[in-house]
This record gives sequence, structure tokens and C-alpha cells, in this order.
Amino acid sequence: MRNHQTISLLIIGLLFSIFGFVTWLNGTLIKFLQTACELNHQQASLVTFAFFISYFVMAIPSSRILNRVGFKNGMSLGLIIMALGCLIFIPAASARNYSWFLAGLFTQGLGLAMLQTASNPYVTIIGPIESAARRISIMGICNKLAGALGAWMLARLLLRPVGALQLQIEQVQNAASKESLLNELTQHIVLPYSVMAIFLLLVAIGIRISPLPDLKDNQDNVYNEATDRPLWSHSYLFLGAIAIFAYVGVEVIAGDYIIQYGTYLGNLTEDEKLQGFANYLTSITLLFMLAGYGLGVLLIPKYISQENALRFNVIASLILTILIQVTTGKFSVFCLAFLGFFHAIMWPAIWPMSIDRLGKHTKTGAALLVMAIAGGAVIPWLLGILTDKYHGDMRTALWIMIPCYLYLLFFATKGYRIGKK
Repeated sequence: MRNHQTISLLIIGLLFSIFGFVTWLNGTLIKFLQTACELNHQQASLVTFAFFISYFVMAIPSSRILNRVGFKNGMSLGLIIMALGCLIFIPAASARNYSWFLAGLFTQGLGLAMLQTASNPYVTIIGPIESAARRISIMGICNKLAGALGAWMLARLLLRPVGALQLQIEQVQNAASKESLLNELTQHIVLPYSVMAIFLLLVAIGIRISPLPDLKDNQDNVYNEATDRPLWSHSYLFLGAIAIFAYVGVEVIAGDYIIQYGTYLGNLTEDEKLQGFANYLTSITLLFMLAGYGLGVLLIPKYISQENALRFNVIASLILTILIQVTTGKFSVFCLAFLGFFHAIMWPAIWPMSIDRLGKHTKTGAALLVMAIAGGAVIPWLLGILTDKYHGDMRTALWIMIPCYLYLLFFATKGYRIGKK
């Protein structure tokens, strides 16, 4: 049984690595597409909107698909859908069509939603609920390590050409010459996404022939104290979904929009080192998250409960967000990056606190929580609107994170107990 669980967790760990690799490329894509497709802040924010809104669209259908075809087939199908999304980038780059890029991102998100719906409850119920945050933290390490690597690699492939061509594009007076330069820039995206599509298809085949077992319906009842209660009576589940919505929103801002923020502050202060350094800030934020996950694995639940860890990290994040507002330059950017450290434990804590004692409703509850990942679409989109409203003042627009943390503090102190018997 022990070896069986270890093999299963290794396979799921690979999937979490794929989640991270694909998801955290968005920070690089935002800056790349903003230049290549000549976008304002609100338009650029549609990168994360198109990607994360797909979770809301696909979560419930994913649950039904998984019930029909099983977890292994569903995971393979999700990977194939993701590969299709990557392939859409090829005609999008040829036409330099932003709508097609968004369609590719939306398609990738559809596949990821199916994988998330399958993998997160699997990790949660494969062992004791008290140590679920620890297991999810291990998965988080896989996720963020792959994300940091992916963001660094794509920044090298895409953002270095942006820097080299930016001056040329600004100096060109002829519209046809400018169009040619932008088309040349856009072609840099074809190779990495073609390679990614091939890799995802190979993993899909590997999952299909792997020894990973399907979860059976009766396994959902491991924590069956409340299996006879209707789903709507579990108020903490719905409050947890709102917590996931708020958390993913601030996580995406800290991870995906920090490149824009660093570039903005570098231009504002005429700090050329900060401008060049900004391209790698997503990777740095994810490395901070890795450190946070590592600490969570060591401390939870032996030394601190997942509930207390969540409270502490939310308060620390709130303090850092206030510091972002009242400081400038490298220190302000560092505060945004360091949020990654305190964000690390939030998902691993919120998830098991939200699906505890759901019994036969576990899969449906997991689907609702996956739907709430749409916070990564809505909250950054609002950030883009505010940034344009404040005439590009992104630092002021970051106040939108404060009400998110205040709600998370409510959930961590009281919300997770409401309706739990």
C-alpha cells in the first residue's frame, strides 16, 4: 500500500509540475504580447483572464467527464486539450492575432481545469486529512519549481528579443517596417510552444499506460461524518471557494504581473538595472514560494496547524501589500516578490479546510473550488482596468489586493468553521 501511494504521488507530482510550467508562463507572455500586439494594460490583462476563466467554464463539466471516463482517461484527455491550446499559438503567431493567442490560452486552461479537478482531491484523500496540507505542499514544490524554470526559460527566449527590438520599433517611422519587426518578434513564440505540445502529448500517452489507479466512488467517503447532509449545508465549502477566488487572484498578480510592475518602477525611477532584472521577477517570486512550501512541509502539522499557518501568512501578506503602496523602487518590487513566500501555504491550507467532511460530495466540492480559480482571471483584469484608470500607475492599482487578504483573514479565523459539524 505504501509503494502504491508513493507511485501515485510521483505521477501526480509530474502533473503538478506541468500545471506550474504552463501556468507561470503567463507572466512572460503578458509583457511579450503587450509589445508584439501593441496592447494597453487592460488588454494585456486578458492573457490571465482567458487562461483562468476557463477553470470556471470547465470545472463542473470536468467532474462529469471524470465520473464517466475515469481519472486516468480524463487526465490524458486534459493533456491532449492543453497540447491543442499550444498548437493554436502557431497560426496566432503567423497572423499576429491577439484573439487567437487568447483562444490558445483559453484552450490550455480547459485542459488544466480537468487535470486540477482530478489531481487535487486525489492528493487530499490519499492520506490523513490532518497532513493534507503537507502533501499538497510537496505538490506545490513540484508546481513552483517547474513554474520558475519555465518562466526563466521563456523569458530568455522571448523577452531578450523584446529588449533588442524595442528601440528599433520605437525609432521606425515607416508603418510597414514596424509591422515587419513585430511579425519577426512574434515568430519567437512558435518553437517553444511547438515543443511543449509534443511533450504534453507524450505525457498523455504515458499517463494512459501508467499504473495510476482510478479513484472509486467509495473512496470519496473516507471522511464520511457528514455524507448524509446536502451539499448546500456545508457553508464552509462555499466560503472556501470565495477564499480560493481571492487567493488565486493575488497569487497571479504577484507572480504574473510583477514583470510589468518591475518594468514600470524601473522606467519611473530610470533604473536600468531594475528594467533588465524585471524579466526574471516571476521566477524569483516562485523561488520564494518554493521556500515557503519547503517550510510548510517541515512544520505542518507537526509544529503548527494548517489553520494557524494560514492566519499568520495572510497577516504577513497584508503587511507586505501595505509596504508596496508606501515604498518605491527595488524595495517595493521585493515586497511584491516576497509575497510568494507567504502565498505558498495558502492553497495547501484552504483546500483541505474547504473539503473536510464532505464525504460523497468531495468531487462536487473539488469542482466548485476549481471553478473559483477564476479569481486569477477577474482580479488581475480589474488590476489592468485600475492601472489604465490611474494613467499607468500600477503601484496605486495594487490596492485591489488588500480586500482579498481581508477576506482570507476572515476565512482563516472564522469562515472555515461555519456549517461544519
